[in-house]
Amino acid sequence: MPIRVLNVAEKPSVAKEVSRILSNGGNRSRRGPAQYNPIHEFPYNINGQAVDMVFTSVAGHLMELDFSDQHRRWHGCPPADLYSVPVHRKVPEKKKDLRIQLEQLAMQAQWLVLWLDCDREGEAIGFEVMEVCLAKKRSLVVKRARFSALIQRDLVSAVANLGVPNANESAAVEARQEIDLRVGASFTRFQTLLLQNKFDWSSMGLEDKILLSYGPCQFPTLGLIVQRSWEIQSHVPEPFWQIQAGYKEPPPSNASCTFEWMRGRLFDEFIAAVLYEACSEEPIVARVVSVRGRPQSKWPPYPLSTLEMQKRGTHHLRMPGERIMKLAEELYQAGFISYPRTETDVFSPNMDLMSLIQDQAQDARWGAHAQAIANGTMWQAPRAGGHDDKAHPPIHPVKYSPGENNWSPEKKSLYDFIVRSFLATCSKDAVGHQTDIVIDIRGEGFITKGLMVTQRNWLDVYPWASWGGNDRLPTLTEGQTFVPTELVLKKGNTQPPPPPF
Repeated sequence: MPIRVLNVAEKPSVAKEVSRILSNGGNRSRRGPAQYNPIHEFPYNINGQAVDMVFTSVAGHLMELDFSDQHRRWHGCPPADLYSVPVHRKVPEKKKDLRIQLEQLAMQAQWLVLWLDCDREGEAIGFEVMEVCLAKKRSLVVKRARFSALIQRDLVSAVANLGVPNANESAAVEARQEIDLRVGASFTRFQTLLLQNKFDWSSMGLEDKILLSYGPCQFPTLGLIVQRSWEIQSHVPEPFWQIQAGYKEPPPSNASCTFEWMRGRLFDEFIAAVLYEACSEEPIVARVVSVRGRPQSKWPPYPLSTLEMQKRGTHHLRMPGERIMKLAEELYQAGFISYPRTETDVFSPNMDLMSLIQDQAQDARWGAHAQAIANGTMWQAPRAGGHDDKAHPPIHPVKYSPGENNWSPEKKSLYDFIVRSFLATCSKDAVGHQTDIVIDIRGEGFITKGLMVTQRNWLDVYPWASWGGNDRLPTLTEGQTFVPTELVLKKGNTQPPPPPF
């Protein structure tokens, strides 16, 4: 007789997709007490054991951490007492239907398999689900499914290799939640009660009884922004002077370059003027001191972690980080990319990257590049970034799409960015040749640099990166003399530090 397995995912969309894939579209769906969390059922086989799979979901955290009713009142205790008074965890009233549904399904099951996201937060939600289910049926066998993408290969492997939940990761989340609650509540009460009646808030267009909220993460971040703002406002521009030389070859070459003063900037106008006058004394002759050429390489980017996806995506796609994560979650839940919350920026040597690359070879935009990687002419093993959370691989595409009809332009651009980033990490370094020319004008040194890119490689598939320089330097040889076409004393001013965003 098949055993009954209760499977719980973190979101209804994940429960639906996993059920569809594992049942090959043969799952049956019905509603339970939680109307927005459907129940999916289908027969399955786990390592030779016939089972009846029952799939449902929660909606994020099932439980909330809070103080007792007495200490929740603003004047129930001094703010400092909130660091020591007891806290309790319970299912809130708004999720009562979810609790009832889990309890009913747990009573009918022999196994409980947790399909929560494979990160610390998902582990903590899994233990909340365990607490509710085991309270109704202590004999449940609890197992953990670990997966990184909503594709058949990953899901079938997850079922065949069920593990156990990680209590340490759950405890880490619970500790963070308690710290956030105690620090946030105590400081919010303290500064609100202290300052609420000190100012006429209505004159500033605010409510009379203003709430001055404090967030343990947000407030320090705001402090960094304010500190940088003060630095910018307090910056006093300081003038500086520098000599610049230029040279342009006559036609038909017309190759040109600008020579920068090797002293850099001088903050004394008189000294700068004296040195400039010495250099500009007739006849002005420049002597080539050295011409040095060397090969240069530009490495591909590291594989995408969550932080890098947000940083690069914000810069290249002009989308806020929050929007990027929302779209990435949607792409993951639809089975197009791997799990988007990961600290890992190194691919496992056992991962089959070639099949993922070959899948992208059909695209009209980057298909030729993907095919070149698959053929070996463009392939280079991705660099290791040095971070591995041991839970998920770097963010990468798991299914090809030219762009679904219901995708917004933003979602298309994010998917394109993830694909191009992945292909770039699997491509050869860009190669160039850099030339440094040093000249002397009456004892003062000047330098110019030129770079000619000879093999673009990964740059061809990753349009957001630029590399290169003056690739048409004048033809100059060591010991040669020439007359600069320009020699000027330029004045500038120091600039404030850049904004922190």
